[in-house]
Amino acid sequence: MALRPRINRMLSAHGTPIPRSLDGLIRQGQEALPEKTGMGSEQVEAIWRATRKLYRGGMSPAISLCLRRHGEIMLDRSIGYADPESQRIMTPDTPVCLFSASKVVAAMMVHHLVETGQLDLDDPVTRYLPKYGQNGKGRTTIRHLLTHQAGIPRPPAQVEPDILYRPQEIIDLLCAAKPSGLNNQAYHAITAGFILGAIVEAVTGEDLNATLDRVIRQPMGMKYFTFGQTGPERARDVSTGVPMKLVDLFLTYAVGGSIDEVVEVTNDDRFQDIIVPAGNLYATAEEASRFFQMLLNDGYYEGQQIFKPETVARALQPAYHRPRFDRSLFLPLNFSSGFMLGNRGMGMFGPGAPHAFGHLGFISIYCWADPQRALSGALLTTGKGVVGPHLPALFGLQHTINRHTRLRQDGSPATV
Repeated sequence: MALRPRINRMLSAHGTPIPRSLDGLIRQGQEALPEKTGMGSEQVEAIWRATRKLYRGGMSPAISLCLRRHGEIMLDRSIGYADPESQRIMTPDTPVCLFSASKVVAAMMVHHLVETGQLDLDDPVTRYLPKYGQNGKGRTTIRHLLTHQAGIPRPPAQVEPDILYRPQEIIDLLCAAKPSGLNNQAYHAITAGFILGAIVEAVTGEDLNATLDRVIRQPMGMKYFTFGQTGPERARDVSTGVPMKLVDLFLTYAVGGSIDEVVEVTNDDRFQDIIVPAGNLYATAEEASRFFQMLLNDGYYEGQQIFKPETVARALQPAYHRPRFDRSLFLPLNFSSGFMLGNRGMGMFGPGAPHAFGHLGFISIYCWADPQRALSGALLTTGKGVVGPHLPALFGLQHTINRHTRLRQDGSPATV
């Protein structure tokens, strides 16, 4: 493919070349005084050292991290190249594709319609999309789609990755599909999002971006936070790391292409002209953290009620009492109606975060909030690789964040 040889010139065998001094690659946004966040400056710097260590693993050309604590921006920094080919520096204001972390935003558009009385999560999909009832899918509900139990975890037939540029074709394929098993949890990487987006559009009479703009983007003062519709200032994603046939097989199975192919499609300008509800929301790390802080605040942001508290509570209600084995990802996972949920021990959002909620995106995107730590955050990375030297550093960063931000039962900072 045309993109891959150009990227290879910028990459070493297993990742990005790293300069001896990182100072020229670091940019900093506006951060509150540490005492406002209940942190010491040494704790903030410990988290940033762990972030630099992750970058030195060479698996991601750019990293942007924003953490809020008690609603104040504790850390907002970036490091690396937003575009390795041109060596354009990443900044905290650079929008990044959230990939599957986009799901939570699309889900909240559905929950908004529940809040306004325009639909119910247990409504059949066919109430809004009659043609979806083909091949025994008449009993599928909106809740099934949100909790990865709709039986359409992947397209019904082999597709090329550039089908993403033709969303209506995907919707038609899914409407005609035969479900693989209703009520079985199997992560729907991209499929359910198209049906949920179509439901929102059928109810509102406007496209998903218009609803998003009206409900969240404008009230919260976001510059980006939109499905597609960004320009050349966005970060470019890069396929890095040790090639893994198993991962490529899964991606081909789920979305129709290998890592290299998916990266090429999503870097294409045409990806900005479409809405992929489960996969192409663009935001800065600060904007993503701002969104999760609003949820942590029971739907409030700077005196505005974006969502009612009961709407947020409904969106975060676990689908089950304990994690279930997921038939797509082959892991025990717990979902709510739109979110990945934390669990005891080591979970998606690091160790000891059983009440955290959020979502991961295409291998290396983490957007979450943790009420036990008064924390909301977004870790956005542009390297797309599974196996590589970054894994210990990634777990180390999660551990460092959770260790330094944990609270005592009375709400005061824990001793580190």
